[in-house]
Amino acid sequence: QMQLVQSGGGLVQAGGALRLSCATSERTFTTYTMGWFRQTPGNQREFVAAIGWSGDRTNYVDSVKGRFTISRDNGRLTVYLQMNNLKPEDTAVYYCAAQRPSFDSDFGVHQTTIYDYDYWGRGTQVTVSS
Repeated sequence: QMQLVQSGGGLVQAGGALRLSCATSERTFTTYTMGWFRQTPGNQREFVAAIGWSGDRTNYVDSVKGRFTISRDNGRLTVYLQMNNLKPEDTAVYYCAAQRPSFDSDFGVHQTTIYDYDYWGRGTQVTVSS
């Protein structure tokens, strides 16, 4: 069982930036594809970004491309989501998630449903004011 501990988030004005972090103590982290999802009240959890185990493969939902950057530090067993130029529509609870290794890292980052991920963080609120 991989426990994912999230930090970061908070309240920021439109155009501002925040960085989310998600850490674990499980060394198998280094083999997992990691993702970030977000959810607003009454809506399904939606995919935001994913990164392959080595960090060389990434995937983003169109609405955040050019503004958000996912990265990982396998030495620190941590994945990050840097969010720049935030917009009010980015307001949501953000979740990190871990996906067990697949046969191909590129395949893993393009799996974008909640069912493709095996472990989840508890979520952190991001609120962007206009």
